[in-house]
Amino acid sequence: MKFLVRERLFAVGDDYWIEDADGRKVFLVDGKAMRVRDTFELKDAQGRILVEIRQKLLSLRDTMLIERDGEQLARIKRKRLSLLRNHYRVTLVDGTELDVSGKILDREFAIDYDGELLAQISRRWLTVRDTYGIDVVREDADAALLVAVSVCVIVLADKEHEG
Repeated sequence: MKFLVRERLFAVGDDYWIEDADGRKVFLVDGKAMRVRDTFELKDAQGRILVEIRQKLLSLRDTMLIERDGEQLARIKRKRLSLLRNHYRVTLVDGTELDVSGKILDREFAIDYDGELLAQISRRWLTVRDTYGIDVVREDADAALLVAVSVCVIVLADKEHEG
């Protein structure tokens, strides 16, 4: 499953579509403006909310939360003792941990579980400027969750780079 994301996607308060490889609208990222923290809703093409993404307000390190149906699904934050600035850990509610590493500011990174690639985020196979792809490698993977993780990691890396 390959998805196409336009760079401006992460402007809070704006809505942007994520398309599949054939140009069909698959996910709507609905940015919520006028909030104290970054908040997004990831919706399907029919407008149903798949996941909500929020910045955690009170934490020592910037943290993003992903919720589904009002329940926390995952927490994303930069790895504490990593020599690489672009290394994030995703902790799912069941204790499962996903690793996100690579050149996040360049939109060249991977999401994996226990050494197995789940998704590859890259500009390499695209010719459109300020656009990148999300290639969900495993067909049984939760595509909405992996897209949401990509959004969170990019938001966190951009904030860290700006600050």
